Amino acid sequence: MPLSEEELRLLEQMERALSEEDPKFVSTLRGTSLRRAARRRAVLAGAVFVLGVVLLMTGAVINVWPIGIAGFVVMLGSATLGLNALRGQAQAAPAPGEEAPGQPAGQTGFTVIDGGRRGKMRSRQRGSSGSFMERVEERWRRRREENGGF
Repeated sequence: MPLSEEELRLLEQMERALSEEDPKFVSTLRGTSLRRAARRRAVLAGAVFVLGVVLLMTGAVINVWPIGIAGFVVMLGSATLGLNALRGQAQAAPAPGEEAPGQPAGQTGFTVIDGGRRGKMRSRQRGSSGSFMERVEERWRRRREENGGF
């Protein structure tokens, strides 16, 4: 069912008010400026990494070890910053029409992470069948619940 003109107008007003009130929040939801900034930091880190390689090789060729060590430290720092920038870029929300990295095709928004408890839940539903460790864990959990968490 399509929205009426009045509803569309109110929705646009609310979007404008939100973008004027908190532009950082809006850019976070869109993810475009965060991805762009993260990409810029990653490219800059790559350029600084190349500079570190040049310093390292220069120190090795002219046999001045402090220059080589400084080049290695520059390389290490820029690699760390570059990887953090790439992680930030991957975590930024995708632009409309794009898929988020790490999400299945066609799925958008938040995903549910079950924390690795799926196997334990199945063993509880089956009863006493399961591996020895699962049965021991189940007994331990029941004892803790009976004693009030101690």
